[in-house]
Amino acid sequence: MTFSEDPLDVGLLDRAEAAVRLSATDPRLALAEARAVLDLAAGAYGEAASVALRATALAARELGDLELAGERLEEAIAAAGHGFPRRVAQARMSLVTVRAQLGDPEGGLLLADLAERDLTGADLARLGVQRSVALILLGRHEEAVRHCDRAIGLLDNDPLFRAGGLLNRGLAHTYLEQYGEGEADLAECARVARATGLDHIAMLAEGNLPFVAARRGDIAAAFSRYRAAEAALFGYPERLAVMRTDFAEVLVAARLPGEARTLLEQAVPELVAAGAQAALPGARLLLAQAALLAGDAPLAETTARTALAELDAQGRAAWLPLAREVVLRARLAETPTPPAAHARDATAQTQADGTQDATPQTQGGDRPSAAGAERLVTDLVACADDLAACGWPGASAALRLTAAAAAVRLGAITPALPQLDRVAATATRPLVRWHAVAMRHRLDGDLDRALAAAARGIDAVHAPGGGAQSDDAQSDDAQGDDAHGDDAQSDGAGPRDQDPARDPARDPELRVHAARPAEDLAAFGLEIALDRARRTGDARTVLVWAERWRAVVRGAAAPTSALHGVPPAGSGLLVELVRRGDDLFAVTAGSKGCALWALGSYQAAVEATVRIRYGLRRRALQDALRDAPRDARHDPRRDARHDAGDLPGAADEGIARELSALDHALLSGPGTLMSAGGRPGGPVTIVPTGALCTLPWPLLPSLRGRPVSVAADAAAWLAPRPRPAGVPLVLSLAGPGLDHAAAEADMVAAAHARSRRVAATRAEALAALERADVLHIAAHGMFSPRGPMLSQITLDDGPLMAYDLLAARRIPRLVVLSACDAGMAHAPVDGAALGLAGAFLDGAARNGDAACVVAGVVPVRDDEALTLMTVFHTLLAEGRSPAEALAQASEKTAVPGLVCFGAGDEPLVAV
Repeated sequence: MTFSEDPLDVGLLDRAEAAVRLSATDPRLALAEARAVLDLAAGAYGEAASVALRATALAARELGDLELAGERLEEAIAAAGHGFPRRVAQARMSLVTVRAQLGDPEGGLLLADLAERDLTGADLARLGVQRSVALILLGRHEEAVRHCDRAIGLLDNDPLFRAGGLLNRGLAHTYLEQYGEGEADLAECARVARATGLDHIAMLAEGNLPFVAARRGDIAAAFSRYRAAEAALFGYPERLAVMRTDFAEVLVAARLPGEARTLLEQAVPELVAAGAQAALPGARLLLAQAALLAGDAPLAETTARTALAELDAQGRAAWLPLAREVVLRARLAETPTPPAAHARDATAQTQADGTQDATPQTQGGDRPSAAGAERLVTDLVACADDLAACGWPGASAALRLTAAAAAVRLGAITPALPQLDRVAATATRPLVRWHAVAMRHRLDGDLDRALAAAARGIDAVHAPGGGAQSDDAQSDDAQGDDAHGDDAQSDGAGPRDQDPARDPARDPELRVHAARPAEDLAAFGLEIALDRARRTGDARTVLVWAERWRAVVRGAAAPTSALHGVPPAGSGLLVELVRRGDDLFAVTAGSKGCALWALGSYQAAVEATVRIRYGLRRRALQDALRDAPRDARHDPRRDARHDAGDLPGAADEGIARELSALDHALLSGPGTLMSAGGRPGGPVTIVPTGALCTLPWPLLPSLRGRPVSVAADAAAWLAPRPRPAGVPLVLSLAGPGLDHAAAEADMVAAAHARSRRVAATRAEALAALERADVLHIAAHGMFSPRGPMLSQITLDDGPLMAYDLLAARRIPRLVVLSACDAGMAHAPVDGAALGLAGAFLDGAARNGDAACVVAGVVPVRDDEALTLMTVFHTLLAEGRSPAEALAQASEKTAVPGLVCFGAGDEPLVAV
């Protein structure tokens, strides 16, 4: 019996098809209507039952239950039987996407092939849209675009599938790095969906805009769009989780693993709850990569093992070596260097990834057996082979390089040599090839040629095409006499299998594993420079490579004055800290040249910093509780009372002892400040490393009362400074919840000749960035250690986020953050200090400007901030530099805790 022969059948079929259409806009109502049809059909009407079951599946899919959707579509196929092949094909068409998202995209494509035989017209176009989902999951993005191209023009009368085609094509364009086309498709998708009441499709399109913005490198826009998309997708947990995962992927690529980890730790449980099996292992793998980059090797290993098992169960063989790579890198990070390797000559020592965080530590300090070390190296080489076989040549070469370096570090030099030779001969990326050549020269004891090879690899990254230009790592002998690598030139041999239009820094392959090739090579060059300086006393080359490495991290060129021996234009003494494993060094530079100092254990200095900060914060809380009324305890977030004495702001003898001991280790003991032409009491610029960026440097006895600037690199110190021009415009604002903030903002406005107070709103604060020469913000600040770009300043209408500052077109020459912890920073790698102070300084650097940020790294009381800032701004208006004004104000008021970040040694007012 056909539906045309029975009015009841016709009525039920109409209701079932209406439920299918309704599933996109009101899935719960569609589910109820479809169930009503099934109750009336009672199994007697195959076609209506099949369509109704398909409607329940589509509704379940919209509600995030993929498992139920798959089950209902299988039932729909069975209900249609042999009598209704078109209905079978439609159910299979819907099952394509569900099967793909359940982790079987290949199976989804097989279903599409079966369905295609019985579909025509618009249904065939709809199948093309569904097929594109599986193709995108398989990385076949060009095919996905072609299918969507054919489908979209045939779907003018079906806004749901037309919007879906635009959405999928926009994502495929984005993966192909065709960002303009991707954004245009997503915008058109949102327009079509909004116009036809498909708000959830519009939300999906808008939810993917952060992904596009971040993939193209616009992190500020990505965060802003993410915030809007997160609110729009509330109530769609599975889709919100997928959006978070996509955004986290590009945050990892943008060197923001902490922020990525925060998103992924929300996304993974949501994907588990939704049964989104296709997206789940990828999210887990990304979480493992983020954890590894953030230094959490145990979490990285366990999470990557889970992802490996899930990928294996889904038959996604091409992705298995990527997960195995993270497992092995995590194992390597937890493997200590054998004592014999430490004792070997420096020319035979190297690090696991060429990074500066060498000599991994284990909790128990167990020594790896020779067999265990050999097994790990064997596993690394085998994984590199698998990566190459599965179509990941860049990842393969990087891991093979790691395997060779690990072999050397673990005491097995002989197995390393053929791996280095293979990378040098076959790697497609010049920087990886040159890294292998540099390692080979280092093992041969030729540090000059090793440095020259490393320099050529770094130069390849900045060459047109991102290193895809002519270059032959096998013929570097002509450059062997260039120890600094400053003048290395390519010699005309073209790299193999390289697309000249492909920029390795933007290569999607580099986004899916935990390697940083350019950073690794620059860090390796710094390591060689340290070894060489021990032999020759050449400290300037260490400074050159320290700056080259920090520049590579932030994607900039190293200062030419450091690279070519031009006397520095900065005032006073530069102290740049570098480390090799746990060995901490200082390179000092001044009017009499450069010097290199060994400072002992980096970890010991970090532990002392932690104790100092803990003592200061503990004292702050005690003072706050003691001074506050019993019925209204003062907010301790900006509290740190002091007692007058030998140590301003920290009378506690334990803290004083810690500061004195750390000062002796870093400064007074080695005589660091007396080298390279440093003069007593003169200005000092400190470039710290790792967690030492959180140390309150001005509290060290050797630096008390001196103008001290703390910078992420030496670029501003090395660069010439413009003289003050005219009277600076000073703007101030006062945030909520602080008793003295308004008085502080008014004081600032009164202290300067050209100044005024502005409203404490996000819009006014961002506008002030565009106008002011000096911006003073008296407000609560909160540092987010696990996601520094999520740090914030509390304003009247909501938080000003660190990522909001990335979009600023201009940064004032001086920003004062009179807020607790606003100066705190966390650098996953040196040169990329993040947080509120770092975000302001990075914004200025992007515009080619030098800026200064005065901010706290320990709590400062609300009333004491007013006292300190009154003196500070008086001195600033008199023509003192920010660093000098802060040093004198801290001495006069005995209020500690604030630090001058960036270029703080030049006055803003002409005198």
